[in-house]
Order: sequence, then structure tokens, then C-alpha cells
Amino acid sequence: MNAESPENLESSSESESSGGSASALSSGGSASAPTPGMVYLVGAGPGDPGLITVKGLTCVRRADVVVADFLADDRLVAEAPAHAELIRVPWRPGRQEEINDLLVRHSRAGKTVVRLKGGDPFVFGRGGEEGLHLQRSGIPFEVVPGITAAVAVPAYAGIPVTHREITSSMTVVTGHMSPDKDRSDLDWDALARRIGTLIFYMGARNLPFIAERLIEHGRPKDTPVALIQWGTTTEQRTLVGTLDDIVSRARSAAFTPPVLIVVGEVVALRPQLDWFETKPLFGVRALVTRARDQAGELSELLVQHGAEPVEAPLIRIEAPEDWSATDAALADLSVFDHAVFTSRNAVEAFFSRLNHKGLDARALGGVRVAAVGRATAGALRSRGIEADDQPEVFRAEKLVVTLAGNRDLRNARVLFPAADIAGPAVEEGLTAAGASVTRVTVYRTVLATGMPDDLASMLEDGKIHLAVFASSSAVSAFAKAAGPDGPQRWTRGVRIACIGPSTAETAAEAGLSVDIVPGEATVPALVDAIVRDRLATGEPPAE
Repeated sequence: MNAESPENLESSSESESSGGSASALSSGGSASAPTPGMVYLVGAGPGDPGLITVKGLTCVRRADVVVADFLADDRLVAEAPAHAELIRVPWRPGRQEEINDLLVRHSRAGKTVVRLKGGDPFVFGRGGEEGLHLQRSGIPFEVVPGITAAVAVPAYAGIPVTHREITSSMTVVTGHMSPDKDRSDLDWDALARRIGTLIFYMGARNLPFIAERLIEHGRPKDTPVALIQWGTTTEQRTLVGTLDDIVSRARSAAFTPPVLIVVGEVVALRPQLDWFETKPLFGVRALVTRARDQAGELSELLVQHGAEPVEAPLIRIEAPEDWSATDAALADLSVFDHAVFTSRNAVEAFFSRLNHKGLDARALGGVRVAAVGRATAGALRSRGIEADDQPEVFRAEKLVVTLAGNRDLRNARVLFPAADIAGPAVEEGLTAAGASVTRVTVYRTVLATGMPDDLASMLEDGKIHLAVFASSSAVSAFAKAAGPDGPQRWTRGVRIACIGPSTAETAAEAGLSVDIVPGEATVPALVDAIVRDRLATGEPPAE
């Protein structure tokens, strides 16, 4: 399926260039104002960042300015280009006019603007007001609908808003009302007698008033009611009761906004259809310390099992400052008997430089290639090379045993492309076996110099339940970022998961108490081990 792309997303520089040329011809060279940029009113969905539409995400990724509600997930805002200006606008009384002016001002500067709104822009989202203001101001705009909370939030709580054996209708109502207002504002008699499902937005503070009015106008007291807090996120909580007791239940459970209220017989289906809150890692917030471009598989698997990954890469992968040693090796690869790769990063960096020199996998013809780990072997396979040697245990040191056990390594010439901070085990082991090792640095691992403020706040507030380390360098980066007090300060009550024994050893040396190590050093095995640990230990710490 082809991704739907928004129209009229010319860059501001193109618009200004074409507009400026026309102006210069007609006015003797004076420049006119840039053509207004398109404003996209984009629905971000109700919370889960995966619920944004393809077109909505495309708009965010091509924006010059993103004006986002506080309900728009940080992971969606992070999809904006590096040059984009990011503006958070939590709503408050009087703020709407400021937001309207922001959209107009940035559009008139020739920029593509995305107004990222929770849910759907036109369902209690003030998108209509913003669209009217843009229209009156002569600003071009498009609406990109979002998945509305009225449907998605009950679905994540296991409640279908319609069911052919129960009800074929639903009514969406704003619960943000004043009990002092005239009762004619809402037709309570019609709402109470309607057999369909009632969905109340923003009704947490008015729950007593809503329940009282529905009962007063004829809705049975035993009508099922569900309150869903922070729907579609890992903080989702669902409280079920009846019109008669839901107020007391909500007080006991300390339910606070944002809350969606569902009234109707469909609520009774929740025990059979609760698919989200029953996931094994539901409610677990997991720190993922991999480099951002490599966190995808790990984060995706955690999400599939119900966890919320907090991606805070503390390392950056950068090119070496000096390629001369690598380039000398690439100039005559035929002299080597073996090439040893101990990470996917090493494979990608090595072949990137190989391609830069106008070469490809054929340059390794006649060279036996060894790989540590499935990810490394997979990276080689994507380059058209099947690893000749792989240790049964995924540790770099075991690779030495594998190579030495299969053949005589005396006088063998081995090329070892590695990171600048790679340990000496492989090189020392091969040298001890009689091999001549040429180690070349193909990438640098740059460690963060301090704990990011947002991550530090989450750790200090107990909002991280699990820290996942997929490499020894990730552990080292965390230890360095932790500062002189050490990583123990930041990990009280946090379970520690490491991808393999080497990483676990590094963690132990840094003073961390490791709880989870899979039998196989792969990302899927790591997540499976995390799931088993959660099932064995129960709920994460209460926040």
C-alpha cells in the first residue's frame, strides 16, 4: 500500500524563491512576502502514538513548525524534522486566541505548520474554531482526521461501543458542563431513554451530576458504567460500576482527569474482551538505552507485550576521526584469511566504508567471515554474506574458541573491524592462538556526558520500572551519565535486564544488580525473558 502524502508541502525556500522572482519582475526588484505555508490540523489519536494515521505522520515528518497539545505523545512530536520548531500549547482559558495567532504567524512566514491535536480535530477538539480563524485570515489549511477517543479508548478497555445483539447506536456528549446551567443545554430525557451507548468526554468532575441526571430521567440505576483514565496508554486504568455506585467507586479509586465515561450494556462485555490491560508487560515503563536508530526492534517487541519504551539513547555512533588504517586494510583485503565481526554496528560501518571506496562484498572473496550473534550474522546476510563461523554461545570470547577449535590459526591473518571502545578479548585470544590480528576502528561510540533531565526526573520519581541494556557500551554510557554517585542512585526499585553475559558482567562491574539475562543473546530472547520475569514477579512498583 502506498502511504498517503499530504498535498502542497513545498518547502518554504521554494515558495519564497518563486514568489520573489515574480515580485522582482513586476516591481523593479523589491521582494514580496512569502506565500503562506499550508497549515495541517492533524489528529494525533487518543494517546497511543501508533494510532496516528499515515497521512498525519507524513505531515509531522515534513513540518517546519509543530504546534502540539499536551496530550500529543512525545514520540510523535519527535518524528518532526531536526530543523522544525516544536511548540507545546497546553490549553488554558484564553489560550485559544494565542494558538490561532501562532498558526497564522508561522504560515505567513512561508512555513508548513502542523497543529497536532489529541484525538480528532473536529470532535471536541476546537479544530473547527481554528479552521474558521485560518479561513478568515486567508491561510490555506487541510484537516487530517484522527482516531477519536470515543471509539478507541473503549476499544482499548475491551468495550465495543456497538454490538448487534445489544445496541446499534452511540451518542457522544461533552461532559464538561456547569451543573448550574439551565438543564435545557442537554436533553437529559432523550439521553436517559436512548437505548444506545453514551460516551461522555471530559466528564470526570461532573460525574455525580451526570449519573444523577441520567437516573432522574429514567435510566436504570443498574446500568453498567465504565470510567477509563489515560486511555490507550500504559497508564490506562478502567473502573467499572453502575450508575448507582460509580461515583463512590471513583472517589475510592481516586480517578482524576483525563477520563472517558461509557454508559451502556456494552460495558458488561469487558471481562471477555479486555485485550490490552491483560498483556504481560502492561503498565511497565522500560528504559531503552540503545542508539535511537537501533532501538526499533526492541521497542516494538516491548510495545507488543504491553510495555511503554522510554527511548533515551545515551550513546551515539560516529565515524572514526582517522580512516587511514581501515583504508589500508580495504586496499588489499585478499591478504587476510579471516574477518571477524562482533556487532551489527561493525558490519554496517565496515561496509559503508567499503562502498565509499567503490567496493562491495566481492572484495571479501576467499576470506572466511565470522560473526558474533544473530544480529551481526543478519547484518552480514543483508550484505550478501553468510557467516562461515558463529559461536554457539553469543560471546566474543567464544568466537576465539570456535575459530581455534576448527583450524590451526598459527600465522593466520585476521582482520578485526571494531569500535574504538571494544574490549581486548577477541584480539588477545586470537593472538594467543598464533594469529596475526589487524584491528581497525570503523566507528566510535560517543557516550553521553550526563543524565538527560527528562530521564533523570522519571527515574527519581519512580516512573521507570525496567532498564534494558542491549550492549556493554550502553551500560558504560549509563554509568558515565549517572555521574560520581554511580548508577545505583538511579536504579532503586528498577529491574535490570541485559542481553547477554558480557553485558551483564559490565553491568555488575558498574555496581548494578542484574535481574534478567536470556539464554540467547538476541533481542527477541531478551524480551521473552523480560516477559517471564514479569509473570513471575507480578505488578511493577506503584507510582
